[in-house]
Amino acid sequence: MTDSYTAAHRLTSTSGHLPAKLVADGLFVNYGGVAAVRGVSFAVDIGQSVGIIGANGAGKTSTLKAVLGLVHRRAEKLAYGDVDLARIPARKIVREGIGYVPEGRHVFGGLSVEKNLLLGAYIQRWNAETKAQVAEIYDIFPVLGQMRTRLAGALSGGQQQMLAIGRALMSKPRLLVLDEPSMGLSPKLVDEVLAVVKRLNAADMAILLVEQNAKLTFEATTYCYVMENGKIEIEGTADDLRTDPRVRRIYLGI
Repeated sequence: MTDSYTAAHRLTSTSGHLPAKLVADGLFVNYGGVAAVRGVSFAVDIGQSVGIIGANGAGKTSTLKAVLGLVHRRAEKLAYGDVDLARIPARKIVREGIGYVPEGRHVFGGLSVEKNLLLGAYIQRWNAETKAQVAEIYDIFPVLGQMRTRLAGALSGGQQQMLAIGRALMSKPRLLVLDEPSMGLSPKLVDEVLAVVKRLNAADMAILLVEQNAKLTFEATTYCYVMENGKIEIEGTADDLRTDPRVRRIYLGI
């Protein structure tokens, strides 16, 4: 086992959160009079890696934001284990064991790498255990350890993506939600992000990956939902969807 795998496993095994299943059933999101998400249903089981893919504007990010309480939504059921996510504010969802890596990274550019990571542990007291968590993030992303005192705004796009993932991991989630992590990255850096996502899932962390990059998603996940016009049109194992002509139609219109 590599040091990075061991560190990822420690983050899940020492988490105070119990693993749970995420269930969304009959999820709707409207912006004014426009329906962005129309009756979407999906699930992420304990330790599972799930992808939601689709062309730009399909409703993927709106679905994710609805789960996290970042937009107004309604649903027949929206739960993480026994927790009714529809009844708690977005700021408290992380306390239930769900980590979030937003689209566009949104690191604090005027703060150092290490301070960005520490902000990810805001739900707990900073102590010796918090320092140990930071060390584990540096094991997963050695480049962040090398740049711990550098301002986050001076990092490359790929390094900022690693920092955003590391910051989310500081809350020791059992489910990690990632929104378009490959956006703006070179193919080499996309491969590095893919390797990290697979490593985290191998360490028993559940993954919900929302992506336009179907190739990345099929590599990183075991089950996928394909969205089009605010609805899930296809679902199945990543291996089956990889060669499904219907996926080609949704992406390429042919």
